[in-house]
Amino acid sequence: MSYGVDARELYEALAWYEGSQPYEAVFLPWLERARGGYRDWLATAAVDCSWCTKPGGQELVWELYALQRVSDRLLLAFQPPADEPLGPDPQPMLSQREYLDLFTSLGLTPFEDGKAFDPFLHEIVEVEQAEDPHAPIEITAIVWPGLMLGGLLFNRAGVRIRAGVEHAQHGVADRSPLYWVFRRRHRPTIDLSQGWGGNSQWRTDFRLDYRSPAGDRLNVTGHRPIDGDADLHPDHPHNLSPEERLLTPGERRDLLRHRCLLRTPAATDALNGSPGWQRELLPFDWRLPDPEA
Repeated sequence: MSYGVDARELYEALAWYEGSQPYEAVFLPWLERARGGYRDWLATAAVDCSWCTKPGGQELVWELYALQRVSDRLLLAFQPPADEPLGPDPQPMLSQREYLDLFTSLGLTPFEDGKAFDPFLHEIVEVEQAEDPHAPIEITAIVWPGLMLGGLLFNRAGVRIRAGVEHAQHGVADRSPLYWVFRRRHRPTIDLSQGWGGNSQWRTDFRLDYRSPAGDRLNVTGHRPIDGDADLHPDHPHNLSPEERLLTPGERRDLLRHRCLLRTPAATDALNGSPGWQRELLPFDWRLPDPEA
């Protein structure tokens, strides 16, 4: 299905651009061509997921993923540096104002809610460890804004937090691998595009999380419900890998909700028997809640 533009084209144009005015030279011409059918096509994803099984549904899931890759590239300069420098610090391609102008032009709505931490809306960027281990998570700063497409979450807002170690551990909640994300400057990321070729990687599904008055639905196209202790019990017949079975039900739930682990797992000694276990978890088809529960 063609609407005259696509997000992969925009992503690759960014990679090749060497000038000093990317918004004027790259984004504005692309947006001018995207204002008609392309924006309307994106809007079909704004309410529930009934569109997923209709003609063009899979292509839209892939297009949302490609558009998220554009967002990931643009946000790099606003993130803290990696613990081990990987090269020159990225320079902002766009100001935050231009970043928001780009995505609001496509029908997305920004948010910067910093009152109460919400894993649906907020991605942990840095953790300040509170002395009280039981201190709840509180937001201390917004690093970048989040974006919604109607009821669909497009990108969480990046936040700095202060919390007790029982809720979020420094070095884990802000530095362990982040799943369903293509790239972050300050931490490893894992999505299903990695390891595929130049064309195949763009056939990666965008994670679909919806917020509505009826409640949140996380990763709605996932095949394994993990809502409730019975579904998360190690003896439950769902296809859990040996490493996933070593996580507690709460740790697996955190991995789906936060897209990363928040604390050192209780079974770390056993998990360390599988080198690289942090990158071998496969939560990509988990979902909350079970629509048949």
